[in-house]
Amino acid sequence: MGCCNARCWLITGAVFGAVVAILGGVLIPLGDLVIEGTVKKEAVIEPGTTAYDNWVATGAVVYRQFWFFTVKNPEEVIQDGATPVVVERGPFTYKTRYLPKHNVTFNPNHTASFSLPTVATFEPGMSVGPDDEKVVVLNLAVAGAYSLVPKVLHIALEGMIKSSNSSLFHSRSVKELLWGYTDPLLKDTVSLFENGTYDGPYNVFTGKDDISKVATIESYKGERELTYWDDPYCDMINGTDASSFAPFVDKTKPLYFFSSDICRSVSASYMRSYSLKGITVYRYSLLPSTLASPYDNPENFCYCKNADVTKDCTMAGVLDISSCQQGKPIYISLPHFLFASPSLREQVQGLSPNEKHHETFLDVEPTTGFTLNFAKRIQVNMMYGPSNVITVLKKVKDFTIFPIVWMNETAMLDDATADLLKEELVSRIELLATVQQTLLGVGLAIFIVCLISYCCVRRSANQGKMA
Repeated sequence: MGCCNARCWLITGAVFGAVVAILGGVLIPLGDLVIEGTVKKEAVIEPGTTAYDNWVATGAVVYRQFWFFTVKNPEEVIQDGATPVVVERGPFTYKTRYLPKHNVTFNPNHTASFSLPTVATFEPGMSVGPDDEKVVVLNLAVAGAYSLVPKVLHIALEGMIKSSNSSLFHSRSVKELLWGYTDPLLKDTVSLFENGTYDGPYNVFTGKDDISKVATIESYKGERELTYWDDPYCDMINGTDASSFAPFVDKTKPLYFFSSDICRSVSASYMRSYSLKGITVYRYSLLPSTLASPYDNPENFCYCKNADVTKDCTMAGVLDISSCQQGKPIYISLPHFLFASPSLREQVQGLSPNEKHHETFLDVEPTTGFTLNFAKRIQVNMMYGPSNVITVLKKVKDFTIFPIVWMNETAMLDDATADLLKEELVSRIELLATVQQTLLGVGLAIFIVCLISYCCVRRSANQGKMA
């Protein structure tokens, strides 16, 4: 009788264990569905969601750090045709993009429009010196005029350069070069960047009707395509503005984003996963193919605008953005001509590209698609070339793409935001996973122990009957 009761209890225990294990197994897809539904709901850009709160106002402070290439031998370059020698000076740091999006408007087609304020405030405590410090760099006006003025009028340009006492290089303060000064040659304001203006307007999908399109740019400045490159492929506006992406990121696929700083869309590829303040993120970086020579990456042919300067489009590592800069001969590259043709570094001494310090990357939380850390690093260069008429260019032997400054725009989520994200998302996912695994493990353990015990009890009972 006792043996029978023991077998009954063991059968009951095995059934109970099986039920618990099945419950744990069922909770895995059920829990995933709950998480997916919650994330998709909170990822929509509309008032009241987590995505909206992070989207409308920058959650982390964005800084722009600038390093200038100071020319050490300007006179030797002009008089003797010596190779320019530069020394990096920086960082000069500004807090920027810290204001909420401007003029946010929600539209009937599940899009939202806005503009981005571009206000920069100097941060002396994070800088190598004051921003009124002077540096010797390429003269923006002389280089610009050389490209914009037809060669038949270079004799007139020579007269203007002499009368304004201008030269190929000049000394200006960091503040002047970044945000503007009145140039004696052009008698107009010249600057590398803008302060106190707006970028946009942008129009992006809210994800209300299709979460896979959330934050994707629908139009920029009222246009669904760019007008800079005269080519349907290069003029495409792809992806988001890189501040966020659609949830449930697939690391086998690249992330696309548009950057108005370089006037084009690019893609970043998955590199590795790591823990950022206790949160698992995917590191995405730009590949060398992004600015590769069109002969190495045929997709870049439509970005080649000047065959003479780029040696019949065989040069890698630079992007001519003059078409979106009112004709100014500005070339964008990665800092220190990272991943660029060796000839670019041979024209200037003092450059030292380093992938760790000069690459552009994004750290994306894969469940929400939020960018939690990034570094956008670009270098501004200008072009000048030889001339038989202009005195300061007579010793120049070839077209030169000359580095002026490189910028690191960076931001990382702060500790408070990291703790909130862990509390609202990571900890709940981990708790659900723990419950699932515990139920599955305990249930299987109970089932196996009870099953083995039942078999042992039954064998003992059978042996007793035989005796």
